[in-house]
Amino acid sequence: MVGQYELVDRVKSYDPKFDSSLLNLAYDFSEKAHGGQRRDSGDSYFSHPLEVADILTDYRLDGASIVTALLHDTIEDTDTSQAEIKKIFGDEISQLVDGVTKLTRIELQSNKAKQAENFRKFVLASSRDIRVLLIKLADRLHNMRTIQYVELPERRHRIAQETMDIYAPLAARIGMNDFKDELEDLAFSELNRDARDSIIRRLQFLREEGGNLIERVTKELKQVLLDDNVTAVVSGREKSPYSIWRKMSRKQVAFEQLSDIMAFRILVNDYSDCYRTLGIIHANYRAVPGRFRDYLSTPKPNGYQSLHTGVLGPEKHRIEVQIRTSKMHEIAERGVAAHWRYSQLGAGPVSVFGLSDDSHYRWLQELLDILDDAAGPEDFLEHTKLEMFSDQVFVFSPKGEVYALPQSSTPIDFAYAVHTEVGDHCVGAMINGRNMPLQTLLQNGDQVEILTSENQTPSPNWEQFVVTGKARARIRRVLRYQKQLEYVELGKGIIEQAFLRRSEEFNEGKLIDALKELHAESVHDLYILVGQGVHTGRDVVRVLFPEENILRNKQSKNSLFSLRRSKRKSQKDGEFSVPIDGLTPGMAVHLAKCCYPLPGERIVAIATTGKGVTVHTIDCMTLESFSDSPERWVDVSWTTDPESIKKQLSRLKVTLVNEPGSLGELANIIAQSGGNISNLQFTNRNPDFFDMTVDIEVDDNKHLSNVLSALRAGRSVSTVGRSRG
Repeated sequence: MVGQYELVDRVKSYDPKFDSSLLNLAYDFSEKAHGGQRRDSGDSYFSHPLEVADILTDYRLDGASIVTALLHDTIEDTDTSQAEIKKIFGDEISQLVDGVTKLTRIELQSNKAKQAENFRKFVLASSRDIRVLLIKLADRLHNMRTIQYVELPERRHRIAQETMDIYAPLAARIGMNDFKDELEDLAFSELNRDARDSIIRRLQFLREEGGNLIERVTKELKQVLLDDNVTAVVSGREKSPYSIWRKMSRKQVAFEQLSDIMAFRILVNDYSDCYRTLGIIHANYRAVPGRFRDYLSTPKPNGYQSLHTGVLGPEKHRIEVQIRTSKMHEIAERGVAAHWRYSQLGAGPVSVFGLSDDSHYRWLQELLDILDDAAGPEDFLEHTKLEMFSDQVFVFSPKGEVYALPQSSTPIDFAYAVHTEVGDHCVGAMINGRNMPLQTLLQNGDQVEILTSENQTPSPNWEQFVVTGKARARIRRVLRYQKQLEYVELGKGIIEQAFLRRSEEFNEGKLIDALKELHAESVHDLYILVGQGVHTGRDVVRVLFPEENILRNKQSKNSLFSLRRSKRKSQKDGEFSVPIDGLTPGMAVHLAKCCYPLPGERIVAIATTGKGVTVHTIDCMTLESFSDSPERWVDVSWTTDPESIKKQLSRLKVTLVNEPGSLGELANIIAQSGGNISNLQFTNRNPDFFDMTVDIEVDDNKHLSNVLSALRAGRSVSTVGRSRG
C-alpha cells in the first residue's frame, strides 16, 4: 500500500503546480473519517480510497482527482457532509466527490427506479466533468480486484454483472482499454469461472504445444520490417479469455475453430510509417479478406487510432496485426487520461475534462439528448445501455462527415445522429447513391443521404428496428405526444357518452367542478386521465351528480350479483372468464384478439349490434377505426370481485436462438414463472433464429410482466414482447 509522502511525490512528479498541502490534508481527513472501519477482507477501510488514488496516479491524473479519490467514500460511509467537504476542500473537489457519490448509490439501491434516477444524475455529473467517471472506474477496479472477499455469492454476482453491463462499456467509451480489459476479465471470472478456466487451460495447452510461438512470430515480423528499413517496436500477446469467449459465443464456434487468438502490435515513429508498415506486411503475408480496418483516417469516437489487418503470418498462423504510433498507443490504452497528459503543454485540463466540442466525447452529449426525450429514469437507463453497447460502423454524410453508429444501425439511426429534426421528418434514404428501405442495415463506409418531408412524423414501426438509444428515445417521445392527443379525444368522447346516458347536455364548463376530486389540473388533463383509463366516465358523472349514485347502486347490485353468480356456475374448467364491470346485465362480452387485454390494464369496450361488446386495451391500434363512431364506445373496467377473476389469455411474439434446448428453456421459464402455455405456433425459421407466437395463461398484467422479464433474461431468448395484432 502506497504511503502518504510517496503518494504526494508521485502527484508532484507530473502535476508540480498542485498544492501538496491539500493532498496531505485529504489523506489525514479520510484516514480519520474512516477510523476503525474494516473491509470484507479485514483490511482497514482507508486502504481502499488509498488504492484508488494509487491507481489514478498510474494514469497521471491531476491533483484534484487524487484528492477526490481519497475522499470519495467519506460522504457515503462516514458522518462527513457535503457542506463540510466544500468548506475544507473547495467547490471543485466538492462537486467531484458529489458526482462519484451519486454513482456509488446505484450499487446500494435495490429499487430499479432509484438506480436509474441515480444513473441519470451521474451522467449529468460526468457531462460536466469526465473525472467523475475516471475516479469511479478506479473505485470499481479496486473493488473487483478484491471481490473474492465478499462473502455472499449473490452479492458477488450482482457486482460482477453490474461491472460487465455498465462499467466496462463506460471504460471502453472513454478509451480506457486497460480498465476495460481488466474489468471484463475480473467480472468474467466471477460470472462464468468454468468457461474462463477452460479457455485458460486450452491456451496453456497451445503454449506448451507451440513452444515460444509468440516470440518466434515477433522476431520474424521485426526482421521483415528491418529488411525494408523500418524501425519498430513489435510485441505479441494472446487475446484475453473473455475476448475469446465472446467471439466463440457470437460466431457460435468451438475454441478449436478460432484461428486468430493471437494479436501483434507494431509501434512506429510517425503517421506515414503506419501506412508504409501496412504495405510491407501485406507484401510479405497473405491478407485475410474482410479483416482490414482503418482507424487512422476514421478514428473511433473515443479517439482510438490504429490500423488493423488480419494476415496468414509467419509459420502460416492466422494473426491480427495492429499498427500505430507510440502516442496513438498510449491514447488507445489510457484514453481520456492520456489526453490529459498531452494537454498539460497546451490548454490544460479544463478543456479535456469538461464537456467541450471534442468529438471524442460527443456520446456524452447524446446521452444528455436522450435524457431530454426519455419518459423517466428507467426509460433513460434502457436507452443509455443501447448507446454504450455494441461494436460500431462508420458511415458518411454527403458532405463527408463521419458518424459512428452501433452495429445493425439503420438510416433512421443515422438521421437522428445528424439532427433530431432530420430524424423526425425522414421519409427515405439514399445509400451510396441508391434509394434503399429505411430498415436497411448500414455497413462500414456507406454514404447516407436522408430524404425528408415536413409532413412526415415518426412511425410506430420505426421503434421495431432502430438500435440507438437517441433514436428510440426521440421516437417514443413523439409517439407519447401523439398518444396524448388521442387520449384527449377519447376521454372527451367517453365523458360525452356518460352525459348522454344521463340525458344531460354536455358542457365543458361543468367539468371544472370535478377537477379537484379527480386530481386533474385542467379539463385537458381530465380528458387525458379518462382516456388513459385512470378515471371512467361514470367517475366524472358520480362527482358532478352525486344525488343519483345511491339509488343506481341499489338497483344494479342484485342484478349484477346474479349475473356474476350465473357466469360462475356456467363456467367450465379451462374456460376464460370475462370479469368486466360497467355493462348491462346479460350483455355478451368478448376479449379482443388483437390486444389480449389483461386485468390491471386500462380498457374500453366497443359495442356491436347483435354481438355484444368487445373489450380492448386503451392503447390498442384497432380503436382508431372506431374514432368516427363515439356512440359505440362503452366505459368499462375490470371487476374488483376476486372470485370472478380467473386465468386470462395473452399472446407473445418470441424470437429464439436456433439451438438444441432453446424451446425447452422457453417452456421451463414460463412454467417457473407461473404461466401455462396453451398454444404455440412457428411463424419463421432460419439457420440462426426462429420466430413463434406463444399463447399463455396468466393472472393479470403484473403476472405477464414478470413472465416477460424472466424470458428476457433467458440465454436462448433473443427478443420477446406482446403480440399486438
